[in-house]
Amino acid sequence: MADVYRWRLAPDGLATRRQLRALGLRPGGQDVVAELHRPRRRKAPLVAYLYRVDRAKPVRPMTSARAAALAAAMRARRTCPNCRTDVGYCIPRSLGMCVPCHDTPAA
Repeated sequence: MADVYRWRLAPDGLATRRQLRALGLRPGGQDVVAELHRPRRRKAPLVAYLYRVDRAKPVRPMTSARAAALAAAMRARRTCPNCRTDVGYCIPRSLGMCVPCHDTPAA
């Protein structure tokens, strides 16, 4: 069972995934060491998982193949399935198409 700490009371040497990424690190396969609970009114607490900083590994460098795959995925998210144009923003999933296509009535 992982240790549980309240908000802002975690000991030094533990960090969340975002904090590790800001330091240029990744968990590197290690298990969760502790949980951080942030209480909320009338709701379940927010939970963040903590990892040991000394066991974290450096972030893998971006390769040209990974950069190309990421660019292709983002291009696919920006391409409207109706008009097949790159609209310059990510297509909202709620609409399923670009805003001009959605606002134009079907003939």
